[in-house]
Amino acid sequence: MTQNNISRRDLLKDGLTAGVTAASVAALFGMPAFATTGRTKSGGDLTILNAALDLEHQGIWAYSAAAPKLSSTDVGKTVLALALRNQADHKLHRDALIGAIKAHGGTPVASKDSYDLSSYVKAGEGNLDSDANIAKLALALEVDAALAYNDAFSKLKDQGLIAAAASIGPTEAAHATAIRAVFRTLIPSVEYVPTAFISADSRSQWILKV
Repeated sequence: MTQNNISRRDLLKDGLTAGVTAASVAALFGMPAFATTGRTKSGGDLTILNAALDLEHQGIWAYSAAAPKLSSTDVGKTVLALALRNQADHKLHRDALIGAIKAHGGTPVASKDSYDLSSYVKAGEGNLDSDANIAKLALALEVDAALAYNDAFSKLKDQGLIAAAASIGPTEAAHATAIRAVFRTLIPSVEYVPTAFISADSRSQWILKV
């Protein structure tokens, strides 16, 4: 895998991903009317929108890259079915971002041939070498996406955008919960929802280490 210029985790730390994605989703799906603040019309915000789009491209690529590596066992087939379902949601997020970027006069960034997920592998948060590790990698990516949306609520100023963010943020957490549910069928001690909150402080409790 090639080196990605900006990793998903780096953007998460910068607090960029969530609010921008929420705005784009609102634009695409016609969320309840909200005031136009002009925040998404600036060149800087278009840059952030494209950075978020690159993250969606990465998520879609990750599921596609993992799919052929899954086994034909019942576990592999279960993980594949869930991966395709989650990927379908990410494709809708991608389309939302593309629509928002074009609507504001920008040019959507194209997807890359491959993305670097080595930070997750090095942290022991998944890999592409087995059904279980592929699912753990997907879990880590989905948890980070959920955290990014949570972070958006503290940064958005427009009440309409906050409502739009709230409409999609839970989907990322649901993806993580669904993956953990698969693991629960194999390891009964794994909880669907391990903590009362999903936050940076509780991230380690959501992740399943290799």
